[in-house]
Amino acid sequence: MEVKNIKAYGTEAAESELEALNIERRTVTAKDVEIEILFCGVCHSDLHQARNEWGGSVYPIVPGHEIVGKITAVGDQVTKFKVGQLAGVGCLVDSCRECEHCKDGLEQYCLVGGGYTYNGNDKFLNRQTFGGYSETIVVDENYVLSIPQNLDLAAAAPLLCAGITTYSPLKHWNVGPGQRVGVVGLGGLGHMGIKIAKAMGADVIVFTTSSSKFEDAKRLGADEVVLSSDASQMKKYAGSLHFVLDAVSAQHDINAYLQLLKLDGTIALVGLPEHELPIGAFNLVGMRRNFSGSSIGGIAETQQMLDFCAEHNIVSDIELINIQDINKAYERLLKGDVKYRFVIDMASLKAAV
Repeated sequence: MEVKNIKAYGTEAAESELEALNIERRTVTAKDVEIEILFCGVCHSDLHQARNEWGGSVYPIVPGHEIVGKITAVGDQVTKFKVGQLAGVGCLVDSCRECEHCKDGLEQYCLVGGGYTYNGNDKFLNRQTFGGYSETIVVDENYVLSIPQNLDLAAAAPLLCAGITTYSPLKHWNVGPGQRVGVVGLGGLGHMGIKIAKAMGADVIVFTTSSSKFEDAKRLGADEVVLSSDASQMKKYAGSLHFVLDAVSAQHDINAYLQLLKLDGTIALVGLPEHELPIGAFNLVGMRRNFSGSSIGGIAETQQMLDFCAEHNIVSDIELINIQDINKAYERLLKGDVKYRFVIDMASLKAAV
């Protein structure tokens, strides 16, 4: 198989900073789409994997799975896309396509294991996949998304992970008008959860540990904001919510939020705390409550999310950075010092040495 060398940004080891690298991409095969990457979002999982904090990282690693750009080449059997079209790539670039979940359009739950955009398995070149901190990417057309023309391209990039991660559970549990929905945590995921839940017609109550975030939560669309460390404020919402989207990745008391649910209410965890979260049985049993989790979305649902966001003019709140500032951005990300998502202007990669 023919390959070509392209510029990228990544790291050779967990303890090393990200720096300019050269990597190989395959040239397009019959069903492939080549995308010139214009913008790439920075997800907290990029940092975790670059530093091998989840284990299993393969080096060199080139992070990035919130990718938007312009199609520059297509294979001779591609039917869904054309050269010049805006396109996106999220967390998946492949799956087995044969298991029951793949056949149901739930590729994120592929029983064989999803083909992740980076640190996954590249079956064409028999090595790890490389992500969006790079000049181009080549992906099977079945895992490429169409980016609606009316969305700001840079601000649309985080929709490919943060957007679908929050949209999927809200859609699955039928959030809509007449429902009271809690969003726990106001960060990259939480701020998208507010926007999407509000657009679905729900009353949105945001729970945060920081009173300094009240004003911004309201700006983003929250109907009410609660200081979660204040027991008296929390008590007022006991047994009143239909659904809670928990977007917190730090350790926290999940029972405090279970107690906010109505009969048959559901809490869906989309954050990834490092350690287990103890759950009190009576908080589930007493009101037939549900504690669940959710992971990104399938390709069809991700396209549905993009079209929904286009209809409601929803994008992420971003801070645009150059690739040369990625290590500083990672340190700021650890401190929560971003509103609410870093996005890399990949034109800066051309100047990388």
